[in-house]
Amino acid sequence: MNKKKLSATAASFMLAASLSSVVQADPQPKVSEDSLDGVFYEIYVNSFYDSDEDGHGDLSGITKKLDYLNDGNPNNKKDLQVDGMWLMPINPSPSYHKYDVTDYYSIDPDYGTLEDFQKLTEEANERDTKVIMDLVINHTSSEHPWFESASTNPDSKYRDYYVWADEDTDLDEKGPWGQQIWHENPNGEGYYYGTFWHGMPDLNFDSPEVKEEIKDIGRFWLDQGADGFRLDAALHIFEGETEEGAEKNIEWWNEFRDAMKAADPNAYLVGEVWDEPEVVAPYYQSLDSLFNFDLAETIVNSVKNGTDQGVVPAVNSTDELYKEYNPNKIDATFLTNHDQNRVMSELNGDVDQAKTAASILLTLPGNPFIYYGEEIGMTGEKPDELIREPFRWYEGDGEGQTSWEEPVYNTGDDGRSVEAQDKDKDSLLNHYRELIRERKNHVALEKGDLQPLETDTSQVIAYTRTYQDETVKVYHNISNESAELSVDKKDKLVFTSEKGTKKVQSSLEVPAHTTVLVKSK
Repeated sequence: MNKKKLSATAASFMLAASLSSVVQADPQPKVSEDSLDGVFYEIYVNSFYDSDEDGHGDLSGITKKLDYLNDGNPNNKKDLQVDGMWLMPINPSPSYHKYDVTDYYSIDPDYGTLEDFQKLTEEANERDTKVIMDLVINHTSSEHPWFESASTNPDSKYRDYYVWADEDTDLDEKGPWGQQIWHENPNGEGYYYGTFWHGMPDLNFDSPEVKEEIKDIGRFWLDQGADGFRLDAALHIFEGETEEGAEKNIEWWNEFRDAMKAADPNAYLVGEVWDEPEVVAPYYQSLDSLFNFDLAETIVNSVKNGTDQGVVPAVNSTDELYKEYNPNKIDATFLTNHDQNRVMSELNGDVDQAKTAASILLTLPGNPFIYYGEEIGMTGEKPDELIREPFRWYEGDGEGQTSWEEPVYNTGDDGRSVEAQDKDKDSLLNHYRELIRERKNHVALEKGDLQPLETDTSQVIAYTRTYQDETVKVYHNISNESAELSVDKKDKLVFTSEKGTKKVQSSLEVPAHTTVLVKSK
């Protein structure tokens, strides 16, 4: 959900400390081993591929373009070879973004049908590609039949599905980022609670009926073929900024996790807790993965400024912190997502910097998430519609191009389309394809630990990845200047992202904006 990041305060640290008492003593692995090393692709369905020429992207369009994501042939170099996809909300909704659901048990008509979803998951799984879906359960739409019944009839069985003000409620109370949270009932008397917007009334998770309903919804979609869920606004089920609210959040997510794992032991649960690492950490008691917002910011700022802002320390400090709560945690890494200005805009359109950022993301531990269009250099800055523009399959119009919105940023013949970049072996798209394959070629890049490498220069980010008997040394020159590094003369150069890299004895020359992989003989 789109929201402002909360500032770090002493209260965050106190909150995390207070939750340490509910740490699981020995959490068991929650997903299968092959979920520990997957590259995921985030899709805003409306913008991806239009299979029926109605202007809207749809599920059948994704199925039709599976060969772009993963064609099932590891020897082919024309697909991305991603291991999974995250579908942004696909349930019926009155909004373009669909983060306000009106029916949890069906597909928005613009996107297709349940049969279309089942076909997508079946064909994706044939290619060993997971499909996780956005599950938006913090709130519903104000047009959901539950809320329409609850707001018009105080005696409705759905009244308790939502949170209503009583005589002691401070109706002027503000939310965690200063927003109005109590809203006047448009259909009758009273005020209801809505963290994000009056059109998104929060569900009442103090109600046993709501909890059971949500678990039924999760089980339903696992039965339809989903491989797991991205859990929207996981911090806000209860008031997660308070000690009591955070404890109740974690209790709920434990309950939800247990229900989902009982239905499918390999169900993958990744949560959105957009806050400081100390606040994020306790949620690893409940969930397999959590998005690492702080690391994303560190990567992008390092590349933008051409000097290391502490990427390796950011990885290792959060790894150490998160493993206190779950030694089996899987970091969900990314550059930017659907709530943020696109990474290419953050990097001012610099393709070389975009390649370097991708290289860092795809050689770090965790499950990297790529936001659709990131791999072809799509740009976009808020408002939100402009960071979710139609995907660029062609330089101009063509089959499958969506038209639900007239693009502002991603227009013209600028080479930022799949069509153009397919033909350019040095394109950003082919760089993503190549780096994902390098990740798969070296098990240490998928599953290895991370240790810093000293280089005596902040223009190079360097680290080792080690898994069992394989060690890969990774060097990223994030500057505009060539870098001269001292290395072991026995090391063997196994990959360079750009031409011009030279290794002579114990000297390694790394050109500007180049990633190099080295292995010991």
